[in-house]
Amino acid sequence: MRKTAPRPVQYFSDEYLERCRDMKPVEVLEFLESFRLLHGRVSSRSRLISLKVPENLLEAFRSRCRLEGVRYQTQIKRLMNDWTGAPSEP
Repeated sequence: MRKTAPRPVQYFSDEYLERCRDMKPVEVLEFLESFRLLHGRVSSRSRLISLKVPENLLEAFRSRCRLEGVRYQTQIKRLMNDWTGAPSEP
């Protein structure tokens, strides 16, 4: 059985809690969405896929990645994350 690391406890000052009580609903939603984007990453297993791509397109893509110093499979995952709006994995 895998043990999980203990999570830190966060304490809030009375001043901070009072400020939070005065937040408008839209401010709360913005905070929650920002928090989700920063901390909502759930590590998931990777899945091997097979994808048919025209050779000239793949070669052009790999060449551009090489020029920019990026691994082409990493760039494919970035493009997928950008297109879907999903948070990137580290």
